[in-house]
Amino acid sequence: MTFQPPTGSRDLLPLEVIQKTWIRERLQGAFHRWGYQRVVTPTLERLDTLVAGGRVRPERVVQIQDRDGIYGLRPDVTASIARVAASRWGQVHQPQRLYYVANVFRPHPQRGHCQESYQVGVELLGAGGLLADGEMLRLLQDGLTAMHLPPWRVILGEAGLTRSWIQGLPPAWQTPVTQGLIHLDRVALGQLPSPWRESALAWLDLRGAPPSVLQRLANWELTPAQRQRVHHLKSLVELLPAGFPLVLDLSLLQPWDYYTGIVLQVAVTQGQTVQLVGQGGRYDDLIGTYHPQGKTVPGIGFSLNLETLHQQLLPLGILPQYPASADWVVIPQGENAYRAALDHAQHLRQQYPHQRVELALEPPPEPPQQGLVWVDGTGLVSSLAMGG
Repeated sequence: MTFQPPTGSRDLLPLEVIQKTWIRERLQGAFHRWGYQRVVTPTLERLDTLVAGGRVRPERVVQIQDRDGIYGLRPDVTASIARVAASRWGQVHQPQRLYYVANVFRPHPQRGHCQESYQVGVELLGAGGLLADGEMLRLLQDGLTAMHLPPWRVILGEAGLTRSWIQGLPPAWQTPVTQGLIHLDRVALGQLPSPWRESALAWLDLRGAPPSVLQRLANWELTPAQRQRVHHLKSLVELLPAGFPLVLDLSLLQPWDYYTGIVLQVAVTQGQTVQLVGQGGRYDDLIGTYHPQGKTVPGIGFSLNLETLHQQLLPLGILPQYPASADWVVIPQGENAYRAALDHAQHLRQQYPHQRVELALEPPPEPPQQGLVWVDGTGLVSSLAMGG
């Protein structure tokens, strides 16, 4: 019998771990420069935490039945961080800049099994408004640039504006329009009766260069609150540096229903292939879901998928190509030299704390290599080209 990991998960061997660590460290470096600190939350949460007050459908969570109740494997990390913020907010200063590195689990809708992946992401809690949104987009740019990623672009929407517009439609058409926008389903939207069909298709087409989209949006009949959101988008675009690769897409809605403001996706183009490597957005009432008195603070964040980033960077040859090799190999000359070899290997680790020191458990390779150290039974040391 051959034992395999569960379907939807996989083993990571040393070279792949090294390569993904390379990616993670560059992202963490960007996060640190912006003042973000790492937080760790449980892999397993109560189901009522993960569904976020009904904003995440239970079928999107891998569920585990226990004698104490129903638990779930986190499909993302935002809900867990919101729970932590609600329970401990009075103990910390505002705002909170947090980042995480975590595995997440999602049911595969077609294949009927759990899929495990790894995310690196940030959450900015306790800060709303234009400047916080601008920080999030500029931080995202900093992290993507640090990895030398192939050409990427940010697709930016406004969930609050789009959902507000949908709520102005007759109730019978709100769900079909929402699903049609989420799935970019022009055929489904085209089956709506007139004039809702034309309106929904026109909203679907509010996508492209920001000046063009904002100019077309100026011709829509919007409420004052909706106009304010459009003004916010225009001001946010003006905060971005020249050349920031941005697509404005007002049809963009995330499957998680807790987003209240801007939403974003990160798309990478390599050849003829376009792949999504990240997503995020603003959620200004999520934390209140977990607070006993419903008190909330604004929040915004994004996550990047470590697997898809690895796939995009691997062909470029910039990731480490080999596992790290030893700087020193200590070789005992006979069984009576075992203790002396162990002692000397430890001495080298203390003397060179940033180098790798291995103990030869078998005879050394031929021909001799630099960094080999022989130890005999008396503790006498001899070496070849020592000094690495």
